[in-house]
Amino acid sequence: MSSIVIDHVSADGTTLESDVRTSADLERFFTNEPFRTDYDVPIEDVPEGILAIPVLAQVCPVAWANGADVYVDEVDTTFANALEDVKTTLCSMHEFLEGGTLYAKETVDIDPEASGESGLLFTGGVDSTCSYVRHRDESPTLISIRGWTITPEPADDDNWDHLHSRVSSFADDHELETAFLESNMLSFLAHPMLLAHYKRYVDGAWYSSVGHGLGLLGLCAPMAYARGIEDLYVAATHWEGIDLEWGSRPDIDNHVRWAGTQCHHDGYELTRQERLDVIADYIRDEAPTLELQTCNDRMDGNCGECEKCYRTAVGLSLSGLEPTAHGYPFSDQDYREIRTALEDGQWVLGQDERHMWADIRERARETEPRSTEAAAFFEWFEQADLDDLVSESEPPLSHRLLRAGARNAPAPVYNTVYPAWTTAKSGLRRVRTSR
Repeated sequence: MSSIVIDHVSADGTTLESDVRTSADLERFFTNEPFRTDYDVPIEDVPEGILAIPVLAQVCPVAWANGADVYVDEVDTTFANALEDVKTTLCSMHEFLEGGTLYAKETVDIDPEASGESGLLFTGGVDSTCSYVRHRDESPTLISIRGWTITPEPADDDNWDHLHSRVSSFADDHELETAFLESNMLSFLAHPMLLAHYKRYVDGAWYSSVGHGLGLLGLCAPMAYARGIEDLYVAATHWEGIDLEWGSRPDIDNHVRWAGTQCHHDGYELTRQERLDVIADYIRDEAPTLELQTCNDRMDGNCGECEKCYRTAVGLSLSGLEPTAHGYPFSDQDYREIRTALEDGQWVLGQDERHMWADIRERARETEPRSTEAAAFFEWFEQADLDDLVSESEPPLSHRLLRAGARNAPAPVYNTVYPAWTTAKSGLRRVRTSR
């Protein structure tokens, strides 16, 4: 029988560690690393049933993809029930997920330490900044996580430093607390092997399409318990009417909960352009110098030349703001660059971006152009076929063959070869959607 066993969970100061043992058929999906997360608050007094949540949040989707059962000594009753609800959503969304059962020696009704505080996963992008504006009366703790888009690898140290500095500065300016988490959740999992097996079923990668709503929120559990956070917000990427197979949605995130804490998928009722409107009103009323950070290529500012920088700059302009005043080097001449890039297929885009450009087009229909260049662009854009301009590119045959072969390759071989091979072949870059 396929199984994943949480052998050991420990807290030492601010560090959480868990050892995981699997049946032979699942070994390929895990590396030899113990699961580890470092917090910036002591977690030694956090109950074991809460300490088990971060690792369960990472391994349960892998178990469900293989019809495997998960075993743990102790878990918070509220979270155990949450996992059942999340499993139902994920299994209905992804046909390849089979489900499985969580077996705990003890499920514990834990007395919450909540004290009315709130928290918000925060990067300084459009979505998380909009959520801050919507909940600023709560003075939420701003939570940033290293381990997904910014990896624990030394090569990403500068990116983490830039994010840490930017979020800290924002928090200081707004008299907020911060929480910084660092985890090996994707190097603890054999993410290349998960891609080899499941990339054919999903639009993005494993974590973005399946695991990141439950995974990122679950990482926060010990910290949230220690800080007394009752409401934990994660900003929506998509909005009502967009039905994509994405790992963070209302019917996932709103189910995630544990003793004293309820998670919320925030801003789903607003399109991305409407979120920019919320930010624009806030800028005009309270924060005239606010800058956003959304760049796909840099963490120390916005390059002003990638698809996401251009898209955000156009959105800011449609909301009545001057992009250059809020972090985006942009001039009217750039509308020509955007058209050329879209027409020539210079950006590798998916359905996320198709919906976001459609949202921009809808707003442009009711907005007076601010220049002749903008007018010319939107006149062309009104007639453009978004399915032709923004289409999902099938991976090259070489990628597909590598993954197909890897499904039967020894896991250590594939986990070593695949990252090196993709680095050498990284001519095409899949655009990342961040909050």
